[in-house]
Amino acid sequence: MGWFVAQLRPNGLAQARVHLRRQGFESFSPERMGTRPHQGRLVQKRQPLFPGYLFVQFDPAAAGWTAINSTRGIARLLLQDPRRPRPLPQTLMAGLQARCGPDELVKPADDLQVGDQIRILSGPFADFITQIDHLPDSERVGVLLDLMGRDVRTSLHRNQINKFS
Repeated sequence: MGWFVAQLRPNGLAQARVHLRRQGFESFSPERMGTRPHQGRLVQKRQPLFPGYLFVQFDPAAAGWTAINSTRGIARLLLQDPRRPRPLPQTLMAGLQARCGPDELVKPADDLQVGDQIRILSGPFADFITQIDHLPDSERVGVLLDLMGRDVRTSLHRNQINKFS
């Protein structure tokens, strides 16, 4: 058994998961918390970590895996050689699944320290790169942003950042 990548049809994630489960295939679609504007406010919402894609587990030596290509919600399996599909590396999938909870939501990193470089993933400061200034609690991270020549302290939810290496 190995993990493979399937490309989804537009808005096909929920439909693909239902039909794959019905056919006996396990699927995995990690998500992260992100903020989006909604009716003039920023709201926290689950967003796919890999939009438009889904991981599917199957045994390429067993018959029946080609039915995945005709499953509702799925556009196609991404394979280099359809006659001999090669799964994704087990270490990659094990690491990705270890970072996610049972609800497939990516857990925040526990290895954050003051002074670490981070990238802000969502919200009004998306794609800013800055440093951690302080750690007020287990859910928030304090940062110091340079906005228009002034240093501004703010705090962000841990799901809004990613440690920058």
